[in-house]
Amino acid sequence: MKNKLFLTFLVMIFLVFNNLSAEQKKKVDKTAKKSSVKESEKKKKDDKKDEKKKKPVITEHSIKINGKVIKYTATAGYMELKNDKEKSTANVFYIAYVKKDVKDSGKRPLTFSFNGGPGSSSVWLHLGALGPKRVLMKDNGEPTKPPYKLVDNNNSWLDLTDLVFIDPVWTGFSRPAEDQPKKQFHGLKEDISSVGDFIRLYTTQNKRWLSPKFIAGESYGTTRAAGLAEYLQRRFGMELNGLFLISAVLDFKTISLSANNDLPYVLFFPTFAATARYHGKLGSGFSDFEKFLDEVRLWSEKEYFMALSKGSMLSSVERKEIIGKLSKYSSLSKEYLDNTDLRISIFRFAKELLRDSKRTVGRFDSRIKGLDRESAGSYCDYDPSYAAVQGTFTACLNHYLRSELKFETDIPYEILSRKVHPWNWGSASQGYVNVAEPLRKAVSRNKYLKVFIGCGYYDMATPFFAIEHTIEHLGLEKSLMKNFVFKYYEAGHMMYTHKPSLFKLKKDVSEFMKDVLGK
Repeated sequence: MKNKLFLTFLVMIFLVFNNLSAEQKKKVDKTAKKSSVKESEKKKKDDKKDEKKKKPVITEHSIKINGKVIKYTATAGYMELKNDKEKSTANVFYIAYVKKDVKDSGKRPLTFSFNGGPGSSSVWLHLGALGPKRVLMKDNGEPTKPPYKLVDNNNSWLDLTDLVFIDPVWTGFSRPAEDQPKKQFHGLKEDISSVGDFIRLYTTQNKRWLSPKFIAGESYGTTRAAGLAEYLQRRFGMELNGLFLISAVLDFKTISLSANNDLPYVLFFPTFAATARYHGKLGSGFSDFEKFLDEVRLWSEKEYFMALSKGSMLSSVERKEIIGKLSKYSSLSKEYLDNTDLRISIFRFAKELLRDSKRTVGRFDSRIKGLDRESAGSYCDYDPSYAAVQGTFTACLNHYLRSELKFETDIPYEILSRKVHPWNWGSASQGYVNVAEPLRKAVSRNKYLKVFIGCGYYDMATPFFAIEHTIEHLGLEKSLMKNFVFKYYEAGHMMYTHKPSLFKLKKDVSEFMKDVLGK
């Protein structure tokens, strides 16, 4: 009986629809389509919500490091951040590697890692140096022919410490919660706060408060790391054992080339000199590399700095002498140096050094050469050292997430995002960002906090002489200066893409951790 009534009802609907005018039928179809679109949009929103709420994906793996097999779990997923009212503010994506078969995992060393930008995901340190997999590059740091390849990283830090790679909000897969303004994450202080909250949550949820804790940051990630050392200490009472500052910048005054700031011109110059020597522009007179750099450092901080500080009061005799030395150490012509008013910018140097061979040099790694449309002009078309890693790391990361970590999503992984801008520099927008002071406070309050600083000789983004200057001017008591360890690599900003430097970095890090942990 019920079935007959239902069939009768369907027949009536069909007859009514069939007798509608063409115009009426169009309206019905239009209404149906609108309803379908709304349902589709609602489903997409619900899918995004479900995406962020789904449980982390855990997989099991093993790798051989220093002849020993390390079994570990990899966890890829989201950490939900909430405000004081327990309202969701963001979903932060992370990948964690934890060694298995550890007697007391709660006391095993734990390292949180990220990169810089602002706007960079954690991919570079993750697949370049620290993680169990690395992007295969040529030994000198240049890319292989595509398609690219991931290989086991026998220099991974996983034998020394568990690893957690954090993607700050709007990098990687990390996103603000629905209806949450991005400005609450995208600023000097805001960024330190949100990443610090993640670290506290991960430490708490995984019972790692008694683990020796380290932070590894690269580039702007070192700025974040220095700020975090003081923030975690002050906000949560969390003390760190060590910081790894890779290609560091703490005081932006040291790298901000401008008309009213002569200091960076002095601090960049030893890197320019090292680059000129590397490309064979200085002849055979400087065979001892270390001795050569010491000579350039000394001349730069004394004679060169003094000359620039005199400004227009510099005599013609003094000016001629300074131009002669600048030319001797950089190979740039005296006429060119005179036209720059003794002040060489990064981008002009990158274009000028190899102009005679119609080549440019990279900003991140000045060993890497590029080719512009034409050799005239003052600036390069692109940074060949970034081009060397952009495609390789992007392809390998996207493959790795889905094929090996089994993390499925259609959300684009933001490798280096512009969506974090505008960035709130706070009061520093009127001057220069400087997190050297928070770092000084953190080390002063915790005399056991040790700081590893890794520098690439051919890094024209964060030059080694600049971070040396910053640490020397921290204002720390001399007894605490021993807490800082400098290590140098014959490569650039991402020194680990250079195979000999990757080996050296692991060796240096192992010795540092052994010293910090007293083993």
